[in-house]
Amino acid sequence: MAVTSTQALAAAAPATTDTTALGRARLADNFSTFLSLLTTQLKNQDPLSPLDSNQFTQQLVQMTGVEQQIASNDLLKKLVSNTGSGISTAVSLIGKDVSAVSNDAQLSNGKADWLYKLKLDAADTKIEVLNAKGAIVHVEAATDNKAGDHPFTWNGKDMNGNKMPDGTYTLRVTAKDSTGAAVTSTTYVQGRVTGVEQLDGSTYITVNGGKISWDTVTSVKEPAAAPATPTTPPATT
Repeated sequence: MAVTSTQALAAAAPATTDTTALGRARLADNFSTFLSLLTTQLKNQDPLSPLDSNQFTQQLVQMTGVEQQIASNDLLKKLVSNTGSGISTAVSLIGKDVSAVSNDAQLSNGKADWLYKLKLDAADTKIEVLNAKGAIVHVEAATDNKAGDHPFTWNGKDMNGNKMPDGTYTLRVTAKDSTGAAVTSTTYVQGRVTGVEQLDGSTYITVNGGKISWDTVTSVKEPAAAPATPTTPPATT
């Protein structure tokens, strides 16, 4: 059964009070009040008995400590959110075939696959493949400019016929209609999910050897069942 949105994959989280945001707001109010009181004390201090600078320095340090704790709570909250929903939901995709919005695909064994979708009919569509440094290594004109989905496979060779090394490459599609106006296009990668990992607080799935943010997935389906192998009836004598 196909799933057309990652929103259908994630379980709805119960509404809770954002205590971190509330704490930050209270800290801002307290800090503002503290600065006002400190300024007033400094203006009205006895010149013969000035305020102890160590005292209000210690208070500033305490304020900073609270602020850092709130920042830590933010990070922890994000981590828990990703672990609780992103990782668990993404793990459920392992072994399934997905489509995800991505311009990047892995070149492996002389092959890289994309799917691009034209929103409207185009008069001219240019397809470019860029390497990790942003340099164009392949260019061609599409033969089909109709609106809709168009699969594209690159053989891993540059414009001079040289074989490019395996790695991540980017597809850039530039389409124009008969008046020269740009036609919107969206690029996808398709394949089976073989792994899940978390990097810098974000969850990624592995598709065709490349890492893709799990929340860019647009469709999910069970892999097609392998056809049954016919059995040969025993020979009769």
